[in-house]
Amino acid sequence: MNPRPTDEAIAAPRGARSSLRSRWTGALRAALVPLAAGSLTLLCLILWTGTGRAGSPAEIEVAEGRVFLPILDTQDTTGVFFEVTNTGGSDEQLLEVSTERGRAMFSDRELTTGAGRMIMIPRITVPAGSTLDMSPFTPNVMLSPDRPLIEGERIDFVLRFRQSGEIPVSAVVVPPGS
Repeated sequence: MNPRPTDEAIAAPRGARSSLRSRWTGALRAALVPLAAGSLTLLCLILWTGTGRAGSPAEIEVAEGRVFLPILDTQDTTGVFFEVTNTGGSDEQLLEVSTERGRAMFSDRELTTGAGRMIMIPRITVPAGSTLDMSPFTPNVMLSPDRPLIEGERIDFVLRFRQSGEIPVSAVVVPPGS
């Protein structure tokens, strides 16, 4: 019969036990920071999802627009104004505007000393849950018509958005200020 080893013989030496304990303590401390960061991120995602807006795409609606009738016969550009509503949960960008009635581009007003000046811009952002009501004082469309405009005339445009794609819309020619 083999003699049973004693508890002291089975136990690791005292130095080996403290080394093992310090390894576990170090590993737990190292894991604590990523675990806390992950938990905080998960909590934020749960709260964001709870609002019902997480991951919802932009939802764009464009109302019929207005094209200002140029005041002077020599005026070669005029403003086009649409009301663009984004009821979705993410921002949308208006990337391009086109029409068969001439050249269209985006513009905005840059405030400088005095009244400011018009500048061309590459795109227009429509924030989530908001409406962009284009005007001479906000981002808008500039049109260089290929022939004179007539009051009451309807002009077809295509607005191309990053997420929502192409949206056809028309605008009626009106006197400025109406």
